[in-house]
Amino acid sequence: MATIKELSRKPELLTGGHRLCAGCGASIAVRQVLLGANDQVIAGSATGCLEVSTTPYPFSAWKIPFIHNAFENSAATMSGVEAAYQSLVRRGKIEKKMKFVAFGGDGGTYDIGLQSLSGAMERGHDMVYVCYDNGAYMNTGIQRSGSTPFGAATTTSPAGKVRPGKPQQRKDLTQIMAAHDIPYVAQASISHWKDLVKKAEKAFSVDGPAFINVMAPCPRGWRTPNEMTIEISKIAVQTGFWPLYEVEDGEWKLNFKPKELKPITDFLKPQGRFRHLFKPGNEHLLETAQAEIDKNWSRLKKRCGVE
Repeated sequence: MATIKELSRKPELLTGGHRLCAGCGASIAVRQVLLGANDQVIAGSATGCLEVSTTPYPFSAWKIPFIHNAFENSAATMSGVEAAYQSLVRRGKIEKKMKFVAFGGDGGTYDIGLQSLSGAMERGHDMVYVCYDNGAYMNTGIQRSGSTPFGAATTTSPAGKVRPGKPQQRKDLTQIMAAHDIPYVAQASISHWKDLVKKAEKAFSVDGPAFINVMAPCPRGWRTPNEMTIEISKIAVQTGFWPLYEVEDGEWKLNFKPKELKPITDFLKPQGRFRHLFKPGNEHLLETAQAEIDKNWSRLKKRCGVE
């Protein structure tokens, strides 16, 4: 991996001055991922916060070729671009090495775009897919997604007398992608930039499909202060809510193992979307959330061969 001094000299491929909210984790995730690219990069993004805020016509914050895709087909579009490139290479019309990356939020990745993503990975396209996971459909009004955590209050899973937030556990998309048996799968967080950039370098270097799931908090949807984005991302890792690991050619590796996990309440309490869980009578919900973390952490350690 390049040193921090070398990385600081690399050109910014996503400029400042875009219209994402202050404290948004998406732009941080994109900038860190693109630092891992060493060849010409072609990017695409599903409709969502990232796309609408970085490409308001006629402006663009991208300094690389960029394609706006519909909500559900970012992976399909970029797989088509990659296939066209391979055809031109075979015909001797392009010699320059290029890499292809598709970005999507959790709504456009876990849910509406899962079919497109799965197909692109199964077909074996030489591309990287990055999910910036903020835990809901933030761009369209903070509706719950397959990534929304248990108990979170959203506009479609409101916390009230009938239901205390989202009743289901979140989907584990990273493990779903690992089940595709593709060359590289990783889970990362913007709070651990060195880990993320290293994983991006690996993803861009493999021959074939790669997937990275990145924790990218949304202050508006999470109801956290703008300046807390990196801190809350770090707490997510320290509590085991968002473990850092990678699956390289079928080999599972845990990248960060705290001596002892912090309680999940450390992650939940600073967020307004979980405020109702701390009211008297909801102790069992906190116990359920902790039990799920403990179970998943134990399973992950076993898969990674960690005692």
